[in-house]
Amino acid sequence: MNFDFDSLIERRGTGCIKYDRRPELDPFWVADMDFASAPAILEALHRRVEHGVFGYAQAHEGLNDAIVSYLRERRGATVPVEHIVHLGGLVPALSLAARAFCQAGEAVMTCTPVYPPFLGVHHDASVELIKVDHVLNDGKWSFDWEAMERAVTSATKVFLLCNPQNPLGRVFPKHDIERLAGFCETHDLILVSDEIHCDLIFDEAATPHVSGLNLSDRFAGRSITLLSPSKTWNIAGLGYAYAVIPNDSLRRKFTAARGHTLSEINALSYYAAEAAYRYGEPWRRELVTRLQQNRDTLVEFIQTRCPGLSVRAGDATYLAWIDATGLGVENPALHFERNAGLFLSDGAFFGWPQFIRFNFGCPRARMLEGLEKIAAAIP
Repeated sequence: MNFDFDSLIERRGTGCIKYDRRPELDPFWVADMDFASAPAILEALHRRVEHGVFGYAQAHEGLNDAIVSYLRERRGATVPVEHIVHLGGLVPALSLAARAFCQAGEAVMTCTPVYPPFLGVHHDASVELIKVDHVLNDGKWSFDWEAMERAVTSATKVFLLCNPQNPLGRVFPKHDIERLAGFCETHDLILVSDEIHCDLIFDEAATPHVSGLNLSDRFAGRSITLLSPSKTWNIAGLGYAYAVIPNDSLRRKFTAARGHTLSEINALSYYAAEAAYRYGEPWRRELVTRLQQNRDTLVEFIQTRCPGLSVRAGDATYLAWIDATGLGVENPALHFERNAGLFLSDGAFFGWPQFIRFNFGCPRARMLEGLEKIAAAIP
């Protein structure tokens, strides 16, 4: 089956953050794609809309069955429905973890660069943040284990992991994930694993995803795995995610931390998620092929046309992490805003100034327009 990943869909004026926050700029920043969602999802939403009633909703049996099947078939994990906590997004889940498992004077830990909310949710719990930079080992991004041992304290209670990693595009190998779980066990940390990009891996044979759900049973009592179909099937605006928490005590604390702070999950999002998991696989496979082609084109373009910039081919996601140190400008994102009219993600918000993040989740022709603007603005 062939799906349309080439049409340019006009998004300005639709109230989307990506295009309408700074309408005077050409946006390649926030992590949503310019592709229409899978036809199966659109059909499911049309059917639900035709029902005509949108009262308070809960996860229906079809969604729960679809998630359990997905976790078994794609993540290799047998998960009882009771271990699943439905959520209105993954960022609230990060905040919930900080509030549930930390008290004033304690800390959460993560590795940078990382998705900006990882660097802000500690404020919700009025606790400290410990940051340790990722490092390159044999040309691959990994953890700085020695620096992590130096940084962790007895007050550290939660480790926030992003895998596949945003913005690095790294899929961490099994030995890294197991070593990280051991690190959390040694220091009595809750491991919160955000795996929202796990279905956007370009070569699953070469870089298989190791989920927190794949760890041995001895780590189940300290693990929270966060998942969502939102990034893969481009339905982030519908606001649906879920946590898998095997340990009853952790699950109760996590759920209790919600209090009255989270809104109801909307009725449409449940049906979109079910359709994604039940019927969206052919679309996902073709999407990943297109994204890999875009990634390869982008890497070659940056290497050959953009002196002063460098980029590594990521294992996953539709986000390129571009090193602009060689440009010699104080703020690379601001430079390309002023000189190319581009809206790029500023590396400073991820913890690493001098980098920019470029979203290539769009038709190839559109991506090339953005890259040409970058090349023309190289000082």
